[in-house]
Amino acid sequence: MKRRRTDQILKDLDSKIVFLTGPRQVGKTWLAHDIARKFDHPLYLNYDSHGDREIIEKEAWLDSTDLIVFDEIHKMPDWKRYIKGVFDTRPKKLRILVTGSARLEYFRQAGDSLSGRFFTHRLFPFSAGETAAAGLAPDIDRLMSRGGFPEPFLAEDPPLSNGEPSLGGETFARRWRKQYVDGLIREDVLDFENFSDFKSLKLCLELLRSRVGSPVSYLSIARDIGIAPNTVKKYIHVFQELYIIFIVSPFSENIARSLLKEPKIYFFDTALVEGDEGVKFENLVALSLAKEAAAEEDLRGVSAALHYIRTKDGREVDFCYVRNGKAQYLMETKLSDSNISKNLHYFCTLYNIPGIQLVKNLKRERQEGIEVRSAAAWLAELE
Repeated sequence: MKRRRTDQILKDLDSKIVFLTGPRQVGKTWLAHDIARKFDHPLYLNYDSHGDREIIEKEAWLDSTDLIVFDEIHKMPDWKRYIKGVFDTRPKKLRILVTGSARLEYFRQAGDSLSGRFFTHRLFPFSAGETAAAGLAPDIDRLMSRGGFPEPFLAEDPPLSNGEPSLGGETFARRWRKQYVDGLIREDVLDFENFSDFKSLKLCLELLRSRVGSPVSYLSIARDIGIAPNTVKKYIHVFQELYIIFIVSPFSENIARSLLKEPKIYFFDTALVEGDEGVKFENLVALSLAKEAAAEEDLRGVSAALHYIRTKDGREVDFCYVRNGKAQYLMETKLSDSNISKNLHYFCTLYNIPGIQLVKNLKRERQEGIEVRSAAAWLAELE
């Protein structure tokens, strides 16, 4: 399936280095190879390969090369200075695409030796918007049960010999996810940070899976695991840097103050969420909105972010979408309830902000000051 970012990446390669980042197994390498097929003399170099590493270190590619894909190059000592040198001295026809594990984004942010020379594209899992753009029906249930990572999402369910439907694709998705989580912890997390307590690290991740959509207390998790709150905070920071989770903080005009409040945590892989259908649906919507915000920043240079609103007396709205520091709309997610949420109505009226109630199972869309929208139709309009 063609990824939605393909055309813009090709355009950006004409003038800049392109960094392609995102979660493990989200399709970065596949997309890099797909883009390479658009060139006459592309070259894919993976720093993990001994032979490729030798070519990289000696810059021993042919003069006819018109695209170089550097994969895992961030593992090379002083790699940013190396990429800067290649870019600054390249022939006019040479394009440079840099991709790798989720650590690439973290290391790219440190230092400014590449300032002004690159554009970043964050590749997210499939969404209803991306599947709709590819000509597929926006299958909310499939995205909730399998997540949007390409392999489990696209796994086929061939019918059984007796004609009954098979669960082969679902079985593959479960097996893939077990391997995926194990790889995240044993390879990515422990490689990113030298943690010694593997058991508490894994338990922290498991606890987060069951607390999606609720304000997260570092102290509460620390007590449940039996470790220090600062250790929990460090674990969550690493999970965030490695695109395992993303944080949604409370919105207020005083951003510094809002960061001190309890955040809500969601997963890039919706299928990792442990909870009822409503929690999984909320995670899917959060991921879709976060993907939209990332696209606004990566493609249009607009500052965008996802927050939520919560008062001391417990009034809360699921999401507040913010552009350039200003709230654009408030959103409440529901499985089937089309009656306008009292909290959503309260905040929309109080702050004069447009509101959307997004309903997974909705017979008819309507507007009563607040839009009541079908999730499949509305999400299909996003990135």
